[in-house]
Amino acid sequence: MKTDTGDITSVIGSLPYRMAFAGGWIDQPFVSQNNPDPSGSMVVVALEPTCRFMNRCGMGTSTRVVADKLWGSQMPDGDPAALVEMLYAEENKDRLEPSGSQDMIGMLYPGVNRLDYTYDHAGGIFPAHIASTTESEVASWLETVMSMVPVAPRPDGYNPLGIKNLDMGMDTTPWTIRQRLF
Repeated sequence: MKTDTGDITSVIGSLPYRMAFAGGWIDQPFVSQNNPDPSGSMVVVALEPTCRFMNRCGMGTSTRVVADKLWGSQMPDGDPAALVEMLYAEENKDRLEPSGSQDMIGMLYPGVNRLDYTYDHAGGIFPAHIASTTESEVASWLETVMSMVPVAPRPDGYNPLGIKNLDMGMDTTPWTIRQRLF
């Protein structure tokens, strides 16, 4: 659904933000390599810029900055999959721990997108399949059921990939988890 953004895009640009609607870490190979069958999925939504989001708030703001350096404040024309790979390479070129591709896809694919990741496809970096919808009814419904509440940005220096604790041998039955917590 189109929203009247007035003059705000002259200040913040017209590149979309990315919301992880049903997010996860499945776009990280250290997670997707442990995928069950079928593959793991997440849902991202491209949001038209109607306000400026805080940096480090989980809305793909750092990816948006890199996209702005590459293409300016306008969405480029071209195949979204190729643009995702280009933006992924640019954002991660000097990183030991790369950002996941969900940020790029959420910006470059319009609408609501389910991303299906499997480690067998592109090493789990890019989804094996993307199911998209740009139906106005879906966007209208989403706007009626979602509310966003600003809290605070992640602290400076916080590394979300700093600890990777996936113990596949761990007993995850509800009773065992309860015993560990209490």
